Amino acid sequence: MSQIPLEHILLLSAVLFCLGLLAVITKRHAVVVLMGVELIFNAANLNLVAFSRYDPSLLQGQLFSLFVIVVAAAEAAVALAIVLRVYQHFKTANLNEIATIDK
Repeated sequence: MSQIPLEHILLLSAVLFCLGLLAVITKRHAVVVLMGVELIFNAANLNLVAFSRYDPSLLQGQLFSLFVIVVAAAEAAVALAIVLRVYQHFKTANLNEIATIDK
């Protein structure tokens, strides 16, 4: 069984990170921005596991990745709750409209 080269995994991680960053910067819907943040977390997890795979005696990459997954799940739950409350109050999930309503 052949291993996938580290460069390919890092390239995939960089693509995921760039797509997540692009979604956070360009999109204005709150849920899409949250999905972009999750893509960034997944890119970081992929890097951690990839580097840990090439040092099989240490499991630090997998442990950090597990910690990031737990934090991302908690962040998603809290952020979605906030988005729901903001939608109930402002009747929109568009970040531009929320920013200009109170002015």
